[in-house]
Amino acid sequence: MPNPKRRHSQQRGAKRRTHYKATAETWSIDRTTGESHLRHRGHWVEGKLYYRGNVVVDNNPEIIEEPTEPNQ
Repeated sequence: MPNPKRRHSQQRGAKRRTHYKATAETWSIDRTTGESHLRHRGHWVEGKLYYRGNVVVDNNPEIIEEPTEPNQ
């Protein structure tokens, strides 16, 4: 495995790292719900998962009526 013959200076490493920059996250406001969210990601509002203004997953508990059996 190759190893450097001499020690690199701290300045040399700092020059290489100047290209790594922190970027701020981009936030948007959903047109259907009015909630702010990260771009290109789904977001939960009141038990529903929205992506691009459409409901993808609905976790709201709905009342489901079970069929009753006739008396015999």
